[in-house]
Amino acid sequence: MANAKGSKWVKWGFLGLVVPVAAGIAAWQGWAWWSWATAPVVADATEQSADQTIQIQIPPGTPGQQIGQDLEAAGLIRSALAWRLWTRWQARQAPESGFQAGAYALAPTSAMTDIAEIIWTGQVVQTAFTIPEGWNLRQMAAYFEQEGFFPAAEFLAVTEDIPRDQFPWLPDGLPHLEGFLFPNTYQLPAEGITATQVRDIMLRQFETTALPLYNPNVINLSLLDWVTLSSIVEKESVIAEERGTIAGVFTNRLEQNIPLGADPTVEYGLGITQTPEQPLTWAQVGTPSPYNTYINPGLPPTPIASPGTASLEAVLNPEDTEYLFFVARYDGTHVFSRTLAEHEAAKNAIRATFNNN
Repeated sequence: MANAKGSKWVKWGFLGLVVPVAAGIAAWQGWAWWSWATAPVVADATEQSADQTIQIQIPPGTPGQQIGQDLEAAGLIRSALAWRLWTRWQARQAPESGFQAGAYALAPTSAMTDIAEIIWTGQVVQTAFTIPEGWNLRQMAAYFEQEGFFPAAEFLAVTEDIPRDQFPWLPDGLPHLEGFLFPNTYQLPAEGITATQVRDIMLRQFETTALPLYNPNVINLSLLDWVTLSSIVEKESVIAEERGTIAGVFTNRLEQNIPLGADPTVEYGLGITQTPEQPLTWAQVGTPSPYNTYINPGLPPTPIASPGTASLEAVLNPEDTEYLFFVARYDGTHVFSRTLAEHEAAKNAIRATFNNN
């Protein structure tokens, strides 16, 4: 009996010793896992600049365990094991979600949990491009090529392919999409950007931003004519305060069947840009072209640039004015006139001022 009691004491004494030790080991492992999960590889931002990142590509379908191994190999996390434990926990919390494929810019100064959150929520590297109001298709094409997106010719080619299946509101018979690619700043994934993708996202922006403004029951212009006139107003308006007046002048001239006489349409037709030192010549103004609004009454066949919201709205609500003419000063403002005699006098005064300077 004594031996049995002694044996029982030894057993419970041993278990009493093992349980705390096991609990301690488990606690240490939990602390170690959490330490690995929250501590960045580069703890001190002085070792490596906090804004210095490592770009990593995650192909579609990459398992979470492989992602962890890749991150450890890249020096972005301390432990692929800690990553695997975190992944299992996250999968239980949000079983319907998962890591997102794409390109990521990650910093070794970030905690593993922060890196995991970035990949889990798909915060891929993005690139931005900005198309200013008043740019035409050729300017856009040159910009995309200069920025390394794709060749200019590739962009111009897709703008001549009218995707009316996706955008049935586009006017019939368009030779190209001039005027309908909305000027804005856009964010796209950094990799795999195509000319078609850019075209479509800009058309979608026009659809959501500009198209709701158009009401054929209010304005006596077709969608194409509205955008075309707005593009001319955009090119002529340097000072925002004059935009409504310029729209009013063009509206008056259209209603009275007076040629618009807009320099930007002549420039567009000839593929040139005038400057104060090299203004349009009489020969250029007299050169026949569908876009020459000195020769042809009414509007040109297509827009000449991409108008912004302000110009689109100005054409919808032009200023009620008696002006029929305007001429640009060299500071961007204009002199507005009611008669041709006033207009000629204003032009002569501006030329004299420029020549004296």
